[in-house]
Amino acid sequence: MAILWLVAASFFFYAWWNPANLQLLIFSILFNYAIGYCLRNNLDIKINKKLLLAGGIAVNIALIGYFKYANFFADSVNQIIGTNFKLDPIVLPLAISFFTFVQITYLVDAYRGETKEDSFFNYCLFVTFFPHLIAGPIVHHKDLMPQFSNKSIYRFKGEYLAVGLTIFFMGLFKKVVFADRIAVYATPVFDAAAQGVPLTFFEAWAGVLAYTLQLYFDFSGYSDMAIGAAYLFGIKLPLNFDSPYKAVNIIDFWRRWHITLSNFLRDYLYISLGGNRKGKFRQYLNLTITMLLGGLWHGAGWTFVLWGGLHGIYLVINHQWRSFRRSLGHDLNKTHWFTQGISWLVTFLAVVVSWVLFRAKTLGAATAILGAMIGGNGISLPRPLVAKLGFLESFSMIKFNGLTDTVDLPVGYVICGIACLLFITWFTPNTQQWMGKYNPITIKQATENASLSWRDRLWKKLQWQPNQIWALTGTIVTVISLLSLTRVSEFLYFQF
Repeated sequence: MAILWLVAASFFFYAWWNPANLQLLIFSILFNYAIGYCLRNNLDIKINKKLLLAGGIAVNIALIGYFKYANFFADSVNQIIGTNFKLDPIVLPLAISFFTFVQITYLVDAYRGETKEDSFFNYCLFVTFFPHLIAGPIVHHKDLMPQFSNKSIYRFKGEYLAVGLTIFFMGLFKKVVFADRIAVYATPVFDAAAQGVPLTFFEAWAGVLAYTLQLYFDFSGYSDMAIGAAYLFGIKLPLNFDSPYKAVNIIDFWRRWHITLSNFLRDYLYISLGGNRKGKFRQYLNLTITMLLGGLWHGAGWTFVLWGGLHGIYLVINHQWRSFRRSLGHDLNKTHWFTQGISWLVTFLAVVVSWVLFRAKTLGAATAILGAMIGGNGISLPRPLVAKLGFLESFSMIKFNGLTDTVDLPVGYVICGIACLLFITWFTPNTQQWMGKYNPITIKQATENASLSWRDRLWKKLQWQPNQIWALTGTIVTVISLLSLTRVSEFLYFQF
């Protein structure tokens, strides 16, 4: 009965946004369960399992292709060959990318013999379990289904409630207090660029950094809420977000950002293309193709394709640099604090630049913002700031160069907001570090080094404990989060 109740609740949760889309989700579940059943069972009829797998994957990709990319491809063809072929606007079903990718992993695992016989309702719960349904993480059958078979999770346990609610409201706090508050400084900048309004140096950097932080805390907040909501039922989801802005190279970044998507692209696309088994050139080509398709997965637009391609180039450069250092005899496991700091800064700036393509509505808007960021409209500071720091006017670089402020930004709040969130992002523990041994994820991090720094030892002492101090802290975080829910605000990754 508990399984049936969770399935019904998950279907209701999905249908709340648009009941019509429930038909597509049900069709997808029925189709993939049938294909998976045939793949994992020895039927009397003769069947080519490889061909069946290919057909199942093709149908799933076709569904995404129609709903997500039909209009994009039609518009692209019209622009290239000058035709006027039009399709009616197609409303993108909620979470189609996520529930489709989850089921593709199931089909591949079934083909490989890594799934056991499951009832239809168990499979429904695997796909629709509402904490991961909307925006991930992308879960594997073998990671989730054995947990539903554990009868102990169907009995009330105080730890599930306390830990689950703590992590859930930590995530909600990140979303409504950090992400939504900094978003008001990013949106007007990108809107102005889309309208052809020239931006100053300060405005471009302020808007891009604000969006960089908005996206970070938006996705980090959702990841926490998914893990917390799942643990209320005693279910552990895989880690999907691990302080990516602390990454010291792009390879490290993709091991920390949207971890389950990165693993999916690696396991089911990059390795299938040949991975690194056919020489350096093929490896780099496979990396680029994987990231191009990863960019297209995020959105139907050339800016997303270019964003993915840019990260493909980043990864190729990163691999070449590592190979070059190995040829010089360098030990890549040994790093000096100065070189590590330079690596971190370069990585962060590279990611910030890429987010311009990710957020901009058009390629022209992205080009305009990037141009302003490198001083294409002159290097200037906003008038209110220069007025307070009058001595800066004596430096020749800090001039208005004829371009006045074009976006109405509260300079003091922008600088303080960005500075505070950057500090939190770079120098404070993430959620799994705050929770310590109570962190409920299926993939644990590497064992901590016994020789921790003083800062690590300090944070370790401040880790979450089921005591009165943390209960009071959690209550304050919860109240602030609920009071901040004053307007409709969707998670950014719901759009992908």
